[in-house]
Amino acid sequence: MASRAADVVEAPHDRQFLGHPRGLGFLSFSEAWERFSYYGMQALLVLYASKQLFRPGHIEHIWGFPAFSRLLQSIYGTLDAQAMAGTISGLYSGFVYLTPIFGGIVADRLIGRTRAVTIGAITMAVGHFLMAFDASFLLAILCLLVGVGLFKGNIASQVGDLYAPDDLRRADAFQIYMLGIQIAVIVSPIVCGWLGEKIAWHYGFGAAGVGMLIGLIIYLSGRKWLPAEPAPRVRGGIVEPRPKLAPGEGKRIAVLLALIPVLALLSVGNQQMFVAYELWGDQNFQLTFWGWTMPVTFLQSLDAFVSTFTMIIVVAFWRWYARRRPEPDEVTKVAIGGAIAAFAPFALALASAHVMNTGERASLAYGFAFHIINDFGFAMVFPVGIALYSRAAPKAVGGTMVAVYYLNLFLCGLIVARLARMLGHVSGFEFWTIHSALIGGGTIILLVFRGFAGRLLAPTHDPEAVVRR
Repeated sequence: MASRAADVVEAPHDRQFLGHPRGLGFLSFSEAWERFSYYGMQALLVLYASKQLFRPGHIEHIWGFPAFSRLLQSIYGTLDAQAMAGTISGLYSGFVYLTPIFGGIVADRLIGRTRAVTIGAITMAVGHFLMAFDASFLLAILCLLVGVGLFKGNIASQVGDLYAPDDLRRADAFQIYMLGIQIAVIVSPIVCGWLGEKIAWHYGFGAAGVGMLIGLIIYLSGRKWLPAEPAPRVRGGIVEPRPKLAPGEGKRIAVLLALIPVLALLSVGNQQMFVAYELWGDQNFQLTFWGWTMPVTFLQSLDAFVSTFTMIIVVAFWRWYARRRPEPDEVTKVAIGGAIAAFAPFALALASAHVMNTGERASLAYGFAFHIINDFGFAMVFPVGIALYSRAAPKAVGGTMVAVYYLNLFLCGLIVARLARMLGHVSGFEFWTIHSALIGGGTIILLVFRGFAGRLLAPTHDPEAVVRR
């Protein structure tokens, strides 16, 4: 691997940010603001669509919506305003994790990651601002999907490139990366949700757009501390194609692809939080305190607040554990996280049983239980999964394969959208128990998978691995 000596430092020598390369700080805060914009918009989307946009007087103004509505209803059946809003929100939350595959290919083969991240951030900001108008709703969604496709996988792959393949700080780094996101997500639904629900929907979407621009500024200001773009290889005055796969790397890619549907099952409880959970919580939780009714979007801030502390605890635990005995591999950590997360939706099933048995709204204590259990589990599913893919992916397709990892959340979004349609048609107890069963089943499959294919994902030492300033 050729590189300029002036542009590289060895990974263990850069510990300027919480024991990690300082580039991790810039990437973490850039992604945090992107997540501020995403979750601010996501917190409002299903409520805005069901309560205003898809109502008479507004829905008629959306460009191209009649054809789009017919397409959705040909797939999902007749949809009222609430069902249409839930379906679109679920599909959106899934497709934002499909488009990064194309963004990774574009970056790996054409424009490089820096340009991809920059163009993606600008496109997302435009999408948020277009949400201010009824007519441009579908165009706004398209801009957001294209923008996140260029941004998300390409910024995450740069986190992985800060470390050598055998650097054990990698999983820890992605958990810190997620911790930065969670801190921003605490604020996002409060700011955007309050502006949207209490003042005007479009103020909330506008705040999300401003957050995206802040993230872009942070990313560009820290560019010199981030991994450099691979230099093109020139022979005889002709730029050669990007590096090809080495022998045996195809099997590793096949294993990583086979993991995608299993990982999708582990996330259904977490991802349903952004679709049916708000609608269910609005109808079942006791949200009025001392005469003040809490906006239901605050539930997402509650989750972000809880997940911040659970992430800190998980990071501290594995650091403590590593000083005493060998850490388990990434696949084992993900399986542990799945086993924990499987119990989270069952807390909501118990809340539903309380509502059915008493006729009274359920205490938010059930919600706290759901968030605490889910967030402990998800802290060992999502960030550790990214760490696995960033390490195990062949360098020739590094950005693409990190983006492929997000495909599990795309598949999960499709599952969540299908499950969301069941809300109101089955009991709440049954609805949430199904989620627990899916997560538990995925965990069992992952453990079986680890038994016969885990060796193909084992870390290998690369003596030429470097981190670029």
